[in-house]
Amino acid sequence: MSAYKDKEKGTWYASFRYKDWKGQNIQKMKRGFKTKKEALAWEQAFKQQQAGDPDMLFEDFIEIYKRDMASRLKKNTWQTKNYVIDKKILPAFQHKKLREIRPSDVIHWQNELLAHRDKQGKAYSSGYLKTVHNQLSAIFNYAVRFYDLSSNPAAKAGNMGKETNKEMQFWTKEEYLKFADSMMDKPISYYAFEMLYWCGIREGELLALTKSDFDFEKRTVRINKSYQRIKGEDVITEPKTPKSNRTIQMPVFLRDEMEDYIQSLYSIKSDERIFPISKYYLFSEMQRGTNEQKIKKIRIHDLRHSHVSLLIDMGFSAVAIADRVGHESIDITFRYAHLFPSKQDEMAEKLDFERMCNNEKTSTKC
Repeated sequence: MSAYKDKEKGTWYASFRYKDWKGQNIQKMKRGFKTKKEALAWEQAFKQQQAGDPDMLFEDFIEIYKRDMASRLKKNTWQTKNYVIDKKILPAFQHKKLREIRPSDVIHWQNELLAHRDKQGKAYSSGYLKTVHNQLSAIFNYAVRFYDLSSNPAAKAGNMGKETNKEMQFWTKEEYLKFADSMMDKPISYYAFEMLYWCGIREGELLALTKSDFDFEKRTVRINKSYQRIKGEDVITEPKTPKSNRTIQMPVFLRDEMEDYIQSLYSIKSDERIFPISKYYLFSEMQRGTNEQKIKKIRIHDLRHSHVSLLIDMGFSAVAIADRVGHESIDITFRYAHLFPSKQDEMAEKLDFERMCNNEKTSTKC
């Protein structure tokens, strides 16, 4: 028996020994249970967690999943995932045993999300539904891979949404230059948008830049971190992907601009952010300039698309562009294929020529 009565408090507690992942015997105790049954149930759940037993409750497995995954992901990424798990997934499955959750249970859960409407009568977007389902499926895949769950019920149920590919927005060089005119009354805004447009960096990468990231002799800026504001705190993380760690060559005019700007920041330390502003500040400034110049509204991130489209228009290859903006070249080819000059006519002509060269009935010399 490992459940005991606390005679002074009138409650029950569980006390037992178990072997941890190193094989060491550990004493475990938890107090404050109202009944012996509750204490024993907690002990059983704990031991199932330690053993990775698929008979554990879904909520107990979620504790394992969070423990295993939280330290492996960027803080802002995990914050988003954790919210989806706690608000959209856990309430539906928490009291079911992991092994006993069926595809039909997942379908019922999907139907509830599909039927949801907010106070304005608006449903969840298709893209959001896909994201939520993918998170549930990722949890079950983790259980299959590492905790002996036989199959993934979410995969069998199938997804309930689809990825939404919004039309890509970007500014031409002429549109950006008009916008930049409106920023010249605020140096911090002007130089921030200059870096975003002419270097194609991400918003978080911009806001993480420090004085030490610039080498004005070599005309380079180093991208090796990203800024996030999480729960009221400034957080510096690694860039979005390993490919995002890169060094960007700046055009001469931009090197001169940034050198002047940093010199104007009197007594700034080498590791201080040179743009101590927020994403909301950039959004507000973009709205101001857009309205003043009467040009089409785009997102901050669309300045990155604008940079890529400019480079494509200048004739640079997908490989060269990918290296500059921190993408894989295949991603550039896929996402921006419609902007690259069409080679279809040239391909067709060369295929015609190849066919003629190999036709035995023709005397065409190749």
